[in-house]
Amino acid sequence: TMSPLSAVIITRDAATQLLPCLESLAFCAEILVVDSGSADGTVEMARRHGARVIETHWRGFGPQKQFAVEQAANDWVLCIDADERVSDRLRDAIDAVPPAPTSPQGAGRHAVAVPSSARDGATPHTFAAYRFARCNRFMGRYLRHGEGYPDWSLRLFDRRRAHWSADAVHERVVTDGPVGTLAGDLLHDSAESLENYLEKQNRYSTLAATAALAAGKRGSVVRLLLSPLLRFIKFYFLRAGFLDGMPGLVHILIGCYASFAKHAKMLAAGRN
Repeated sequence: TMSPLSAVIITRDAATQLLPCLESLAFCAEILVVDSGSADGTVEMARRHGARVIETHWRGFGPQKQFAVEQAANDWVLCIDADERVSDRLRDAIDAVPPAPTSPQGAGRHAVAVPSSARDGATPHTFAAYRFARCNRFMGRYLRHGEGYPDWSLRLFDRRRAHWSADAVHERVVTDGPVGTLAGDLLHDSAESLENYLEKQNRYSTLAATAALAAGKRGSVVRLLLSPLLRFIKFYFLRAGFLDGMPGLVHILIGCYASFAKHAKMLAAGRN
């Protein structure tokens, strides 16, 4: 089995979502919950189900996740959110990752070889981190196609060779080593309402427009018209989003609207 693994979760007022997450992590040697000011019983629930809890102030997503990783008891960490859970297939893939012998190049003692359940093939490699698919629940349905899947997520890594970026939002894992791919899904059971999801896309389109303008790009009527259309063709037809029914259609159309909004905001900024 894999080297001792710490599951790491950051929380705030996550009591209504946390239990399935904790139950899916029972295979880990440690479950660490880093909480920032919950007032809904999150801390008590975590401790009741065997997690070690650290209560601390909020630093922003990237810094908070990195702080949590640094507090873990083991070098190999699995970072997931309170509204996510490890599927049985992904658990088996993670558990089957064997420790690899230390290489002459000085790979760490916890470096691992790719398991037979990984999609990268049977040739042994030494990985610093692993990614796997995230399956998102939207309007009551897990999306298996289109824009919502596979939503590759790099969440399992050796903290000596990888770390969370310092971004306050859109944080990501940065690694200096090769990344493997595991079979199985991380299930994302967001309780977010459609209204909140639309508001979030509006905020993100503003951030995307601001970043594009800062990089020297300018608004374009052609992109305003073509970007949403091409996005719809790509995700609804070429990546079979139609197989996800009405939730898939709505999810893709919202993505097309976000693309439209980004280019509209860039044009508006240019006119102002």
